[in-house]
Amino acid sequence: MSALFNFQSLLLVLLLLICTCTYVRGTMPSIVDRNKEGFLGLFWKCARIGERLSPYVSLACVAMAVSILMS
Repeated sequence: MSALFNFQSLLLVLLLLICTCTYVRGTMPSIVDRNKEGFLGLFWKCARIGERLSPYVSLACVAMAVSILMS
């Protein structure tokens, strides 16, 4: 089954995208900051979400890890 049609996999992909974009922006901000508009602006927005909502994103990652381990 594709990740787009399985809700748990879709949430996992979104969490990984947010965490990856936040990490890349933290280590090399010039790569993410130069593309604030268009399709590549999606990565900038994900990095911004990861920075501003980091406690909630980390709780979501822990919850996702627990749900994967339990299933």
